[in-house]
Amino acid sequence: MPSNDVRTLLHTAVPTAAVGVVTVAVSAALAGGKGAIGAAAGTLVVILFMGIGLGVLQRTAKSLPHLFQSMGLLLYTTELLLLFVFVAAFKDTTLFNPRAFAAAVMVATLTWVAAQIRVHMKTKILYVEPDSSAGKTPQNMGSST
Repeated sequence: MPSNDVRTLLHTAVPTAAVGVVTVAVSAALAGGKGAIGAAAGTLVVILFMGIGLGVLQRTAKSLPHLFQSMGLLLYTTELLLLFVFVAAFKDTTLFNPRAFAAAVMVATLTWVAAQIRVHMKTKILYVEPDSSAGKTPQNMGSST
């Protein structure tokens, strides 16, 4: 994985994990041990899904750059639908508190997206390749009058 991709992953996963720790603490205070387990599970599910999605998106950007935007939209839609399925599948579980799980999924998803937006806004990526031959002047300089 190139260093730029690792940097993007780190700058999105670390804030999400930090917010997840806060969510676990709040859930533990409000719903006890089952709330903490639910919040931890929700945060881990989001980090896992979004991390895999980011890896797939980075690989697509390198191999098929013309499909990058549509692949990104499809990927985020799929991730959100899968997260919704996870919340719906575990709504009646007794293993952990489902409300804490759902809250953690929502908070972690919003944090991941916000962190990813911040990373992409701060990353300086060339979108025009500089000309490799130095000293070349344009052929048409406009009118000479």
